[in-house]
Amino acid sequence: MEFELNKEQKGIQKAVRDFVKGEFKKDLIGELEETHEYPKAIWKKAADLGFIGIHFPEKYSGQGLGVLENIIVAEELCKGDSSVGACLLLAGFASEIIMHFGSEEQKAQWLPRVAEGEVLSCGAFTEPDHGSDITRMNTTAVKEGDEWVINGSKIFITNGGPLAGFYSVLCQTDEEVSPSHRGMSLILVEADRPGVTATTVGNKMGIRMMDTAEVNFKDVRVPVSNLVGKENKGFYQVLEFFDESRILIAAQGLGTAQGAFDRALAYVKSREQFGKKIAKFQISQHKIADMATKIEQARLLTYKAAWNFDQGRIDPRLTSMAKMAAGRCAVEVCDEAIQLLGGYGYMLEYEVERYARDAKICEIYEGTKEIQKNTIASAMLGKIK
Repeated sequence: MEFELNKEQKGIQKAVRDFVKGEFKKDLIGELEETHEYPKAIWKKAADLGFIGIHFPEKYSGQGLGVLENIIVAEELCKGDSSVGACLLLAGFASEIIMHFGSEEQKAQWLPRVAEGEVLSCGAFTEPDHGSDITRMNTTAVKEGDEWVINGSKIFITNGGPLAGFYSVLCQTDEEVSPSHRGMSLILVEADRPGVTATTVGNKMGIRMMDTAEVNFKDVRVPVSNLVGKENKGFYQVLEFFDESRILIAAQGLGTAQGAFDRALAYVKSREQFGKKIAKFQISQHKIADMATKIEQARLLTYKAAWNFDQGRIDPRLTSMAKMAAGRCAVEVCDEAIQLLGGYGYMLEYEVERYARDAKICEIYEGTKEIQKNTIASAMLGKIK
């Protein structure tokens, strides 16, 4: 059992760190946060360096690497900045659906555009009436001749908006089957199709640079060839995608926690109170010890989940554990970072308050922490008679 990154992985890690050091300017990030503007210039540079879609095959402008390499990138980006990092690591959100299940034509048309920073990709699963329950869909796709006609609404869609290139839309394609999730399909819908509209969900607690939208489909027509994978297998394809995407969100939480920790550690080593550095107080030392331990625990689970996926094993229990643990780690570590900085931790200038706001989403999207517990418990208990 090997716990050390190999030479190539260490090289990737260093390259991302150098990129963060050169491009993540505090003043610029402050402006982007205030105006809720997507970090377009940084995104383009990240794509030029191959950090977007690093796990795509080389013929689709990727580097042919694995989930582990992808989460190494994600962790370093979020350590550098929780907001910009989140935007970059999710620039290709749900493009894995096309990579794993799409036709050759779909892959060739869209994966290079995502990897090269031309468009953002979106997964359109969550609906206003159903939230975390994706076993039921109000969005329908009806086949008329050689077209699908799509009607419905999706909510909290990451990257939905002006930079989106396409949506992988989970639709009900068989309304007679029971249970209903056996009649769902994934259909690729180009963002500029007539009848597709995206409106912002409004101001958010965190990840404010990222577009999060309500997307509506009104008599949207797409060719039948836009079906992704097999008809009526969309639900199962999304579940398999979640087992990969949840590792990425775990890496987001891990990097966010590490970034907040690094800032808190630097502060306690330099700040003096009552005539000595606050790092000398036992309560500060204990907080640092607890934070570091939580981060290391989350890292081990996240890296194991990524490594396991790269071995070709789908393990919902492990990926849910990683996401739940890393999300909780991010929330708790960021909270303690604010506490260590005291009043300064509450100020925008010192960044940890923003890390805390950004951390919470890791316990919500890609399945809430409660949904992760359901998945873990189901795997452990099996079918109960």
